[in-house]
Amino acid sequence: MSDTITLAAETRDRVGKGASRALRRDGRVPAVVYGLNKEPTSIHLEEKALTKALMTGHFFTSVIMVDGQRTLAKDVAFHPVTDRPTHVDFLRIAEHSTVTVAVPVVFADEEESRGLKQGGVLNITRHEVELVVDAANIPTELTVSLKGREIGDSIHISDVTLPQGAQPAIEDRDFAIATIVPPTVPTAADEAADAEAGVGVSEGGAEG
Repeated sequence: MSDTITLAAETRDRVGKGASRALRRDGRVPAVVYGLNKEPTSIHLEEKALTKALMTGHFFTSVIMVDGQRTLAKDVAFHPVTDRPTHVDFLRIAEHSTVTVAVPVVFADEEESRGLKQGGVLNITRHEVELVVDAANIPTELTVSLKGREIGDSIHISDVTLPQGAQPAIEDRDFAIATIVPPTVPTAADEAADAEAGVGVSEGGAEG
């Protein structure tokens, strides 16, 4: 389960573009907290603390305590040039709320996959999986073992061990997460193109 992240926040007295720009100049990031049938609250956070939390790699799968409120981060906006955070949306949750979160998928035991040893390529179709899970039991990541996997094998969600009580948000099919595909074999056309390119380089060198 992910650790809880705590972020200090202050209530925003003014909203709007001008007020938000002023906050950012002071090293603060505007944000909003909503949910649980309560009125949305406009707040602002210290940019340095927010950036540190974002760099943990599990910001979106952690319960985040914001100004004493239990939340999940639902969206972060970034500046298109500087990539600095410019706004955050937080969803209030109860301690044991059932929530839907996108959990990253990581692959382990590559060295024990015969398919990969034979030159196969791991083709990942889902880098994250949406789970419906208790907010107190959100996993940081889903680990998928490639031990014993051969070329042509597909890894489906049914092959993944999920936390107790968790289930995929997609329930109507056993969707694939990754496949081990055969290595790419150069075609005759590819080889001819490579040979032609080599001739061009040689001719160019001779002229010089």
